[in-house]
Amino acid sequence: MALRSLVSKYNVTYITPTFTCYQKPTFDSRGMSQKVVQSNISRRIGLIAAMASALLARDAIFREDVANGFDFRLVAPDQTVEQAESRIRDHAESLLQVKALLEVESWGAAQKALRSSSGYLKQDIYTIIQTKPESERRQLRKLYSDLFNNVTKLDYAARDKDASRVWQCYENIAAALDRILSRI
Repeated sequence: MALRSLVSKYNVTYITPTFTCYQKPTFDSRGMSQKVVQSNISRRIGLIAAMASALLARDAIFREDVANGFDFRLVAPDQTVEQAESRIRDHAESLLQVKALLEVESWGAAQKALRSSSGYLKQDIYTIIQTKPESERRQLRKLYSDLFNNVTKLDYAARDKDASRVWQCYENIAAALDRILSRI
């Protein structure tokens, strides 16, 4: 009896775990119709078709005359050192001919001419630097970096139509070209 009063006095509640088991829902059990599933599949196929057409049309999208950007190929696979050395002076002169466009303040045309001529010059200089001995490479790479950093700054200054910065960058480009061509 003493035990009974003790149990009833504290009235311990029992906590029982509840286990439930779920089956994998089917379309009918979720309330999703077959039409919605076909719609999701159609969207996926449409997305895949759009991605494929964008990849196939990249030549039309990224044409050189549309992009007007720098040519990021550093070394042409079929370019020899002799070819680079023979063309470097012509490409340097075409880079300096941007001056005529800058004088007339034809900013857009100057940017396009700057970008097209600097890409080939970049290729030529990099090809020549790779053939030089290690002792000369470090100095040439620094000059190369200075030259093309100023080309980029000139491009931005022309975009902003800031004449004073344009001329400062142009003078830096001319000086850097003289230093590089004298060492090559």
